[in-house]
Amino acid sequence: MFKISKISLSCLAVSSFFVLGCGDSKSKVNKEVAQIPMEVTVARFDQDFYTGKDEDFQLLKAKYPYMFPAGVPDAAWLEKKHDTIFKELYQEVNKKYADLKSLPEDLKNLFQYIKYYYPEESDHKKIITVLSEVDVAAKAIYADTLALVSLDTYLGKDHHFYKSFAAYTRTTFEPVQILPDMAESFIIQKLPKTTDRTFLGAMVQQGKLVYAKEMLLPNAPKETLMTYNKEQLDWCLANESQVWRYIIDNQLLFDTDVKLSARFIDPAPFSKFYLDIDGESPGRVGVWMGWQIVRSFMENNNVTLQELFAMDAKDIFEKSKYKPKK
Repeated sequence: MFKISKISLSCLAVSSFFVLGCGDSKSKVNKEVAQIPMEVTVARFDQDFYTGKDEDFQLLKAKYPYMFPAGVPDAAWLEKKHDTIFKELYQEVNKKYADLKSLPEDLKNLFQYIKYYYPEESDHKKIITVLSEVDVAAKAIYADTLALVSLDTYLGKDHHFYKSFAAYTRTTFEPVQILPDMAESFIIQKLPKTTDRTFLGAMVQQGKLVYAKEMLLPNAPKETLMTYNKEQLDWCLANESQVWRYIIDNQLLFDTDVKLSARFIDPAPFSKFYLDIDGESPGRVGVWMGWQIVRSFMENNNVTLQELFAMDAKDIFEKSKYKPKK
């Protein structure tokens, strides 16, 4: 029977290793990454757009030509600028992010890690802060020499702008999610789509994504890589062996039932074991399990990220030597 586990001292020790293992600032990789030249500039489009004079609008367009799609008349932009809702949006963002503090330097470090693993990437990056009117599909965008951050999507999970969003999605609005979101925007451009329709295929595909985020952000809190809070990560650590036993006992690994993604892969308030513990579990535990399989594979095999991305899920699983932590 599946029973929720209490987090023991041994599990907490595992958790501490899990959080700190890849984040050793003295590691060889970190030292090499720190030496990678990376030129980063910051442009506050959000401030320039809102505070600029209407009569200087053409100058703004000349400064940010990539921010103004063809076919949208100037009048529409100026109308947006003077809209009361947009005004509140800007005020709230400026209150939170009048000073970006460590964000540019943190993003620079991410770009250095990207350059380390993908040497063909640019060593010049322009960070542009924008207001997307809380467009959750465009929160952080990595694009060639540009990196766009929609600051209005990172005001904190309790901000009143997000009240209409489901409670389980609100951790995605925390400022700490900017770096994982930017890393993910880059990774999905490099990660080939899978044709594997098995549950294992879905788990490993998502596990590759989270593992790559971990490599690009070794010092990030591990829960942020899953858009979890600390309690949700602790639940997964405490119940890893029970979740794995459930998957094996119910012969789910090579099952192609599309409902398995909705139960264990897709964002949701909780995972659906159809047991009493459902309400206590976080959503997307299948993604977390896939991450552990990929981590085990990478610990036991000498391959690059690019080689990992090219491998199929079954091969990764068979060579992973994965065993859940007790």
